[in-house]
Amino acid sequence: MKKVYTTGQVAKICKVAPRTVSKWFDSGRLRGYRIPGSQDRRIPREHLLRFLKEHGMPLGDLEAEVYNKILVVGADAPLMGQLNENLREQDDFRLETASSGFEAGIRAESFHPDCIIIDMAIGRIEAGQIAQNLRRSQDHVSTVLIALTSETPGPEILTLGFNDAFKKPFDGSLLSERIKRLISQKKSDEI
Repeated sequence: MKKVYTTGQVAKICKVAPRTVSKWFDSGRLRGYRIPGSQDRRIPREHLLRFLKEHGMPLGDLEAEVYNKILVVGADAPLMGQLNENLREQDDFRLETASSGFEAGIRAESFHPDCIIIDMAIGRIEAGQIAQNLRRSQDHVSTVLIALTSETPGPEILTLGFNDAFKKPFDGSLLSERIKRLISQKKSDEI
């Protein structure tokens, strides 16, 4: 079932007066429909999200539904450039970085990523420890973990706790599609 909001609910999300939302609706900037036989307005979720994004407004509680949050650990500048190119914000990705296992733990607790990409170049032992520590945390048991490795990944990668691995150099569009699919599966399992 599609989620639909009243003007009052939209006003709370946007932190404005209900009358302001009615003006947005009546002017055609915020799309929706009226209840037949009534003056009540309803705004479908996808129209609200589009409106908020177009106007650079904060998404608030809707952010978790909209963006696929990705934490990248241990990536060098060229690798980050490739990831930024393929996992763009306009494609609903939000990226943060960490340079060490310690920093990854702190960022994971505050950012609540859907996916964590770990570059094995930081060291196989450290990358494995990061993955295993994340898997021990109740908050990150279902977080998607992806390893980026310079060699052909073997089955031992999965025993470290990773969901998947990609050999560098990799096709960025294939990686972004795989991440989208894994995050989508994760989110549907949580429902």
